[in-house]
Amino acid sequence: MSKTVGTIWNEALEFIKDNVDEQCYDTWFTPIKPIKIQGSVLTVQVPSKFFYEYLEENYISLLKAAITKGLGEGAKLVYSIVMENSYDNSTPPTMKLPSSGRKKHRPQSVNMPVALTNEKSIKNPFVIPGLQKLNIDSQLNPNYTFDNFIEGDCNRLARSAGMAVGKSPGGTSFNPLMLYGGVGLGKTHLAHAIGVEIKDNYPEKTVLYVSAEKFTQQFIDSIRNNSKNDFVHFYQMIDVLIIDDVQSFSGKEKTQDVFFEIFNHLHQNGKQIILTSDRAPVELQGMEQRLLSRFKWGLSADLQKPGLETRVAILGKKLYNDGIEVDHEIVEFIAYSINSNVRELEGALISILAQSSLNKKQITMELVKSMVDKFVKSTTREISIDFIQKVVCDYFDMPLELLKSKTRKREIVQARQLSMYFSKQLTKNSLASIGQQCGNKDHATVLHACRTVNNLKETDKRFKTYVEDLQKRLTLA
Repeated sequence: MSKTVGTIWNEALEFIKDNVDEQCYDTWFTPIKPIKIQGSVLTVQVPSKFFYEYLEENYISLLKAAITKGLGEGAKLVYSIVMENSYDNSTPPTMKLPSSGRKKHRPQSVNMPVALTNEKSIKNPFVIPGLQKLNIDSQLNPNYTFDNFIEGDCNRLARSAGMAVGKSPGGTSFNPLMLYGGVGLGKTHLAHAIGVEIKDNYPEKTVLYVSAEKFTQQFIDSIRNNSKNDFVHFYQMIDVLIIDDVQSFSGKEKTQDVFFEIFNHLHQNGKQIILTSDRAPVELQGMEQRLLSRFKWGLSADLQKPGLETRVAILGKKLYNDGIEVDHEIVEFIAYSINSNVRELEGALISILAQSSLNKKQITMELVKSMVDKFVKSTTREISIDFIQKVVCDYFDMPLELLKSKTRKREIVQARQLSMYFSKQLTKNSLASIGQQCGNKDHATVLHACRTVNNLKETDKRFKTYVEDLQKRLTLA
């Protein structure tokens, strides 16, 4: 006897429940309703378009595995989306969308860029003779485009330069193009948008997006497998190379050496290079000077925190794309309340939409105020090592260059140790990264600094005051 749609879905839910925490399960899977099974295709109903997009973005692999257990290989998922903008509507509009079958912005390949031939997928493109350039997977997210990147004073230069590169890759003075700025300001989105634009305008060009960490891991693998030449050759074939979070190369001399070689080859042959970083080239620590000088050949464009008008426009665009109408007063309140970065702004909106959709409540000012209040309280502000060093230097009235110098004067050493101590306490950086940014020190020096600070604040009243004052400045800033 064949299983019913309800049985199949309940079995899938049991599998899902074992792989996510209770809150995620209640928020994103309990509201899904199984509709029908037709062959190997399962149709489910979800409350809204943003709900569908969130599932596709974050849980598609899990959903695929769950329904495969009940329907076997080849199982497919189709969403029936019931728009619930007005909950008193007896016949809400619906739409059906197939699952993409994979995460949209995270490529399935983990260790190597994927190259395809006409017949099959090649797992390791570096050792395949006669690799065809046109078959290299760009690793781009097609959802990150210029159309859904909101322009404002905070990013106008970066977006304009990106548009110019998209129209003429390698043909402008913006080579390399470095996009830099804090977390959640749109660097990765803009980098993908440039790549997507180039692919649309020049389908024959080979575009590749790769994170700096993934590039480093591939390089390490190539050394281990004795295939460094293949690694270099592969990257030298690329027409447009996009490296995300290039600051991750900091302190990795061998990786910087091989990237320098690849960079020179591409630049000399008129290929386009696009880089993103969380700070300007002049502020990058642990980078070889010859590489930093290459970064400055083209244009470095920063992305800053969006102003109120830009934040309102971002929210309006997101709501419009999701087919949801919200009073302008409410949109402005959200934009006023969340002013840190775009990622947190969109995160707050998703939380509000989820609460409204799941509980079938209209989006009222009362609901939004309660959700925003919870969101702001639960969001910890990210503090950078640069910010900590600035606060410490301001407190002791000393220039940053002195803090990072090699001087062994007692007051300078203590300020440096306090910078390391708070960097370890308040950031997610590794000990090696902290040491690198605090005067090219090693991780052992950072550990020693932390122990020294802990000892001194227990035995020296004046030093304890330093720690308490700086703690207040850093947590209340």
